[in-house]
Amino acid sequence: MVRWLRAAVVPLALMVLIALCGTVLGRIYADGLLLRLVAGAALGSVGVGVAVRRLPSWSVAPISVVALAGYATAALKIAAGHAALSDPLPQIVTDALVNGIPRLLTAMIPVESTPDTVVVPVIAAWLAGLAGCEVAVRAGRVLLGCVPAAALYGGALYVVGPNAGSAGWPTLTFAGAVVAALAVTARPAGGPSLAGMPAKTRAAVRGRALAGSAAGLVVLLGLIAALGPWVGGRVTATPVDPRRYVEPPRVDSLDESPLNRISGWALAPEQKLLEVGPSVPGKGKVRLRLAVLPDYDGITWRVGATYRNAGRVLPRPPLLPDVPVTRVTQEITVQELTGRLLPVVPTPAGVDGTRIAYDAASGTVIRPEELRPGLRYTVTSDTQEPDLNLLPAADSPAGDEVARFLAVGAGVPEPIQRLADELADGNGAAYDRATAIEEFLAEHYRMVADAPSGHAYPNLSYFLFGPRDRGGQRGTSEQFAASFALLARLTGLPSRVVVGFAAPKAGGPVTGGDAIAWPEVLFDDLGWVAFDPLPKSDDPPRPVEDDFTPKPSTAPPTSEPPPATDLPSASAPPAVAAPAVPAGGGPSRVLVASGTSGAALLILAAAAATLLSMRGALRRRRLSTGGPAERITGAWFEFTDALRLAGRPVPAHLAATEAAAFAAEFATAPTATTPPAAEEPRLRRATPADGTGLPPLDALVTAVNTVAFAPASATDEQARRAGGQAVAYATALRQRRSWWRRAWWSLHPGPLRWHPGRR
Repeated sequence: MVRWLRAAVVPLALMVLIALCGTVLGRIYADGLLLRLVAGAALGSVGVGVAVRRLPSWSVAPISVVALAGYATAALKIAAGHAALSDPLPQIVTDALVNGIPRLLTAMIPVESTPDTVVVPVIAAWLAGLAGCEVAVRAGRVLLGCVPAAALYGGALYVVGPNAGSAGWPTLTFAGAVVAALAVTARPAGGPSLAGMPAKTRAAVRGRALAGSAAGLVVLLGLIAALGPWVGGRVTATPVDPRRYVEPPRVDSLDESPLNRISGWALAPEQKLLEVGPSVPGKGKVRLRLAVLPDYDGITWRVGATYRNAGRVLPRPPLLPDVPVTRVTQEITVQELTGRLLPVVPTPAGVDGTRIAYDAASGTVIRPEELRPGLRYTVTSDTQEPDLNLLPAADSPAGDEVARFLAVGAGVPEPIQRLADELADGNGAAYDRATAIEEFLAEHYRMVADAPSGHAYPNLSYFLFGPRDRGGQRGTSEQFAASFALLARLTGLPSRVVVGFAAPKAGGPVTGGDAIAWPEVLFDDLGWVAFDPLPKSDDPPRPVEDDFTPKPSTAPPTSEPPPATDLPSASAPPAVAAPAVPAGGGPSRVLVASGTSGAALLILAAAAATLLSMRGALRRRRLSTGGPAERITGAWFEFTDALRLAGRPVPAHLAATEAAAFAAEFATAPTATTPPAAEEPRLRRATPADGTGLPPLDALVTAVNTVAFAPASATDEQARRAGGQAVAYATALRQRRSWWRRAWWSLHPGPLRWHPGRR
């Protein structure tokens, strides 16, 4: 009985070791099917090895390979049923064997147990069991027979990489199984006793044993000293992800920049692209997202995605806090839509009915194969609707995290840059700038279906400033969305372009006329918010020249304007006839209108006076209330509010010294309100030595750094100088504005709410 138990321990240990490999690898899978299949492979391979251990060794491998073929086919059939695949079994087996390794290493985590993602672990587990059983059971080399299972275990850890936590208990269990197998199979001491040997012989034997033990101990200590630091560093270091070495699926140019397809769809508005089922109750439209385009180089807006093969369950993106989640399920049937991009309701949580690849950063979904008519799939999405009433007070993030959404290509045309400066001037809040851009595009441009495609700098320049009689100032949603996103980035707003379709909520066909592009802006605590810069009515748009005329940056023409004359102008306005006095009694309509206008003026004057009083009281509280640290903080708020009112808010990640450099760079940059050349000598005489044309900020920066690092050491003199510099800077910056912008500067209510709780 004891002998039988000893013979059974090694095969059982091998099965446990291989099953532990499935446990480790299964941590990145969406379900437990992989573990069950790997455990079955361990049981089958070791069982076959034990059953044929008395046959000639040359016959074991062919028998085991035949058994492997049968088990692998059964495992792939189980996985296909689990993934709801309806393709013929021979096609599934062939596809899994050909694409198993690349699809496993490019799969989205959590990995779904499909035939192509389980075939490699199943085959590897079977081969490890075959080799281990032959060496450990047939040859009796137990430790050497554990090497294939150990190699498989290391491969599983490598494939998992940094995508799961540490495998503590599986590793301890693995080591315990090896120790148990070695302990049970160790041969008992059955050699001759040393008692009958001569003393000299006994001493020699004991000496050799002691020397061997000492040598082994020295070697072990040397290995620990040499490899210990390296092993310790590997334990605390982040594992390498093997997916970085495997190129994920790529798309062609039309799928990389589907914005170019908008004009083609607009010319075929009756082309039936999709058939959608009902999604949410009610009438109206719901937007299907085809692709998110965050990258712009001055030529093309691109998806720039890293697609990973995904299963039916997609990783859940970060959700907005305290915003309810609505689950939306929609069935979509492809008609004449081409390419590989799959339209989905944002943000997809799962896709059934077809194999997909997914970019988790943007939520864009593609199909590894081309779309075909009749393809039907079901999308389950988690949607959130944040409180848009919070937008006026929301900020946009800055820093390296959003650098991708602020980047533009080199060589921005000067008229576009000046237009962005003009729209940002006086709009310090992020939402104010976005709204200004949205209203400007909606009021001054016309949407047409036959506008040519293109959103490179020359195309957008012609769309924004081209003559109307030659096709300028008109475009499709492509030009509106691309122009908005570019202007938003030039004013410091993280933005992107989205291409999709306006689908009926109640279900029905989606045609080429439903294709649309729209811009989105990122706000703190609200996420990506869509804007609509398209015209809101069919009324003729107001000419761009009414509000903005791009002026050449070169010197003015040499031709002189016509000399002034005392003769009346031929274009003088006609005289306005005096209103007739009504014959009846009572106040005339003119008097009533005058009284109404007077009341309105009084209300406006009272509101303006209230705002002026509140702004003045705010400045006095900031600069004169509290200790030196509080007054220095108030001076810093005065400085940052001034830049925000000028349309260039200080990025939140900048330190005080960097913010002062940012202010100096802004002060030296040309703006739409740059004074004429005739005023330059006067300004030059009044400019400080730093060349910015504005008062210095050195005392303010020193005081702010003192408060940040040693607040108790701030002095009243520092607070007084910091406040003086902040007020002088704000006053000088305000004087650079036009008269009506100076008036709005003084009345702007923004500083009253930009720093809540820090009055």
